[in-house]
Amino acid sequence: MPRSRAKAAPKTTEEDEPKIRADALTPTLDLARQIYEQLDHGEIPRMRLPLRTKQNLAFQAREGVWKLGRQMGTRSARKLDGALMLLRTFYLVDFINEMARDKKTSTLRELYYISEAWQEAKFHSEDESNLLIEDLEVLCERLREDFRLHPEENGASVIGDLTLKERNRKGIVKTINCRDDVGDGGYSLPFNVEKEKIQLVKTSAKFVIAIECGGMVDRLAENGFDEQYDAILIHLKGQPARSTRRFLRRVTEELKLPVVVFTDGDPWSFRIYASVAYGAIKTAHISSYLATPAAEFLGVTASDIENYDLPSDHLSDQDVRALQAELTDPRFGTPEWRAEIELMLKNGKKAEQQSLAKYGLNYVTEHYLPEKLTEMGVL
Repeated sequence: MPRSRAKAAPKTTEEDEPKIRADALTPTLDLARQIYEQLDHGEIPRMRLPLRTKQNLAFQAREGVWKLGRQMGTRSARKLDGALMLLRTFYLVDFINEMARDKKTSTLRELYYISEAWQEAKFHSEDESNLLIEDLEVLCERLREDFRLHPEENGASVIGDLTLKERNRKGIVKTINCRDDVGDGGYSLPFNVEKEKIQLVKTSAKFVIAIECGGMVDRLAENGFDEQYDAILIHLKGQPARSTRRFLRRVTEELKLPVVVFTDGDPWSFRIYASVAYGAIKTAHISSYLATPAAEFLGVTASDIENYDLPSDHLSDQDVRALQAELTDPRFGTPEWRAEIELMLKNGKKAEQQSLAKYGLNYVTEHYLPEKLTEMGVL
């Protein structure tokens, strides 16, 4: 089965961590000063930043993650599109500094609507504003959270014997056990999972299983899988939020727990795993902060569809194109991954996690997971 390239998460040093909070605004002002100086000298303003494409990903062996390489691009006011992007950048810088001054925060969605007041510089879609924020992260070597920006949604839900301390909005610290002190939905991760917000206290768990689908999380919890096998269940909610990926990284580093990823068997789910283990392409600039290189892919694999004779669907044309793209994606460059992707293309089949219910509601917890986890050496 596909394995992650690194077997243990490298210890992150203070030097590796992004600089946060105290000096977060300094580089935004430095950036504005650079553009002002270019204008003052009669130059056409420009910015250079790394290209965020899969062709510009480079594997960092020391950290065990894929990060941005050395290919650079230039954003210049020489053309109208470039001029508009520079104008938007400095509207954004001004907005960030205004929020800091007023001690406010904003969601990514609010920022998109706030840009309506920026006249010609307004965004035409939320994707445009999100991409610009990511560019600013790259340019300033800071996180969007440091700019007081966060997504609408919180992160994953957590079920299992994990005790943590969370500081609420009023500064009160509460101790919460993610099995005993929560409802059926588990503990919901906030968008900020840093140590000033959440402290990981203790756990009796032996491993973490990160699960794509809510229905499968419910099945495992209802069957008592977390208690029987000393596991922490984490619902990824599809493509995992940054806070989810950061939390997985912290659990691995601080509690020394192995992480396995359990998804549907399709190309999009493979990418969910890749974002957890290696880092996502659009956030490759902070992979050392978000990725968990020791995470292993549990399933559903193309081999599982055959070996367990799972009910399946035919690959769509879009699925086929996605799999073919993954064959050129450096995150899937191991022989194991290539074999699984090529087998899926050959058989033309994909399957959901819930297809294991073909053999009964208890099959996944009594047979499939114990078998796979034993084979992987987790149990």
